[in-house]
Amino acid sequence: MALQTCTLLLSKANLLLLVSLCVAVDGHFKGFRKFHQVQDGSFEEQWFIQRLDHFSSADSRVWKQRYFVNEAFYKPGGPVFLMIGGEGPANPAWMMNGTWLTYAEKFGALCLMLEHRFYGKSNPTPDLSTDNLRYLSSRQALADLAHFRTVIGEERGLNNRKWVAFGGSYPGSLAAWFRLKYPHLVHASVATSAPVYATVNFPEYLEVVWRSLASENTECPLLVKKASDTLVERLKDPKTYDNITKDFNLCSSLQIQTEMDSAYFLETLAGNFMDVVQYNEDNRGFEGVVGTNITIKVLCGVMGDTSLGDPYARYAAVARLMMDTLFMKCLDVNYSTYLRDMTNTSWYGLAAGGGRQWVYQTCTEFGFYQSTDSPNQPFAGFPLVYHVKQCADFYNINADQIAEAVAQTNEYYGGYDICSTRIVLPNGSTDPWHALGITKDITPDLPAVFIKGTAHCANMYPARKEDLPQLVLARDHVFLLLQQWLKQ
Repeated sequence: MALQTCTLLLSKANLLLLVSLCVAVDGHFKGFRKFHQVQDGSFEEQWFIQRLDHFSSADSRVWKQRYFVNEAFYKPGGPVFLMIGGEGPANPAWMMNGTWLTYAEKFGALCLMLEHRFYGKSNPTPDLSTDNLRYLSSRQALADLAHFRTVIGEERGLNNRKWVAFGGSYPGSLAAWFRLKYPHLVHASVATSAPVYATVNFPEYLEVVWRSLASENTECPLLVKKASDTLVERLKDPKTYDNITKDFNLCSSLQIQTEMDSAYFLETLAGNFMDVVQYNEDNRGFEGVVGTNITIKVLCGVMGDTSLGDPYARYAAVARLMMDTLFMKCLDVNYSTYLRDMTNTSWYGLAAGGGRQWVYQTCTEFGFYQSTDSPNQPFAGFPLVYHVKQCADFYNINADQIAEAVAQTNEYYGGYDICSTRIVLPNGSTDPWHALGITKDITPDLPAVFIKGTAHCANMYPARKEDLPQLVLARDHVFLLLQQWLKQ
């Protein structure tokens, strides 16, 4: 999904896209943001016949779900590793790269990757109408995994092999929940950067952004806050709009007619920092990601450069830096355009890469809204009400329905209180999503691996010589746990 002008406008919808898979997906969606990823076509697409509704015996409709296979390391009797896809197209580059393949080589594992329903080429319905999206949920996705594991196990003679689920970000949650809900089908799970607790309001995300920026330079988040506050004040005066349009290289003259317009604009600019913090120094080059050279150090360097002018001018310089890095000619910050794209139900629409689907899941299951409602963060202007209104604008879902859906999710999965065994839960301290994850051991069989100084899904990416010692140790620790569990 090319990060052109239109794509950053989807960053709102993308404000929630967790990695998906931190790995097996591609895109730039609301929440689990990702930079541009280029997919690799070396592995042949395979297709699995899947039920549309696993929970209605009266509904016999089926569809084709995409998956990939890597048999390079498999040894007879070895385990089966299943990488779970998430809120974007499955990226075959992960069939050739990643820590899970290092483990697969050592254990002689067969490697499979299953794309998530409604993302990529796994299209169960003719379009993305709200009526059809009712078949998009984590529960249906887990049932997909269960049916896939059962049928593939029978067809390939793998029923007696030990299956291990892998996933990062939202798929990390799915990996944990797969083991939780289907323990007879999956022997163990590696649930990386998994936000297992659903919450409507998630201001802690931006609190972690503050701390992560401060870890580089204590003045950095203060400068960001000063710049953001200055911009908010200027937005109150329409006479400043022409200058703001030039300062941030907007695609059209800034027009603020509603609070949604200003919130969308402010969130877009904050997203430059949120994206970089979330994936700071992750080894993502093999995915074809653009922008991995822009780190917290780089952003704080710009914000501290007095030669660029006052903090507001430096904030604008960050925006221009990100546009240049992502090959964007200008920045589209019109909420009306975003609304148009997010309500386009065609599989060929700009939001069909995952934006429309993922935001629907946040409205009907998770929340995860990264609001500015906390005073302990550097931004302003996109409160919870802004996020909640999008659910109404896009799907006619109101605030009470969101709250009820989130409560049901925690009731169904247990939130932080996971009751299972053989699930390891790695998280990075720099990653804002760790605030909704498990960072301390629950039991000896539900260990956490909290990695200081690393970002979203860092342990999943290929090793390199620049890796922090604690990241190296974390990967080794997960390997030793798998070695122990696969003997059980």
